[in-house]
Amino acid sequence: MVEAQPRAVSAPQPVMVPIRSIGPRERERIARHLLDLTPHDRYLRFGYAAADEQIQRYVDSLDFERDELFGIYNRRLDLIAMAHLAFAPGDQHSDCAEFGVSVSAHARGRGYGARLFERAVVVARNEGVGMLFIHALSENAAMLKIARNAGATVVRSGSEAEAHLELPSATFDSRMSEIALEHYAAVDFALKSRAKQFWAFLASLQEVRSGMRDARKKSAP
Repeated sequence: MVEAQPRAVSAPQPVMVPIRSIGPRERERIARHLLDLTPHDRYLRFGYAAADEQIQRYVDSLDFERDELFGIYNRRLDLIAMAHLAFAPGDQHSDCAEFGVSVSAHARGRGYGARLFERAVVVARNEGVGMLFIHALSENAAMLKIARNAGATVVRSGSEAEAHLELPSATFDSRMSEIALEHYAAVDFALKSRAKQFWAFLASLQEVRSGMRDARKKSAP
């Protein structure tokens, strides 16, 4: 299972992080998450200072049939961290894929990037990928640290760095892990959706009650 922090002997049981697959109906959430990134964070994520129009074109061009996207949501169902696992087109090496990740500024320091990478590795293995690539700027220390901690080989070339990680073949355990992780995330998202709807209902009910109280006060002699 994917955990929020690495285990420690004296540390309490880590909190699980639900990581949910993202589908085409959530393009708006993806766009909102990426557009909220600061100019520097956009630079680190895309390798250049992406303008709003360029980010929107990226979101519109996402291929959900070929690639896999994963996200971490808060209680308001805002997308606060996401990963893009891009598989090679059909006419290229089918056993290669590329990983990219972004985390909202207020959600940093919780290990979300590493957890998303672990989830991507599980999916890539199960899809028959033997080599996972990470293209990042040399100054993107957080991304390069995730790659190194996973055992990836990092090669620097000027302002850019290329990391690649050889993946073992899929196993029964890796396939069951992917199923369990997706089920856990689906249940978590459903519960958050119900909670959000209930709080919205309570808010509307409070408005009605407030309106009734105001009406009574006005009608009182």
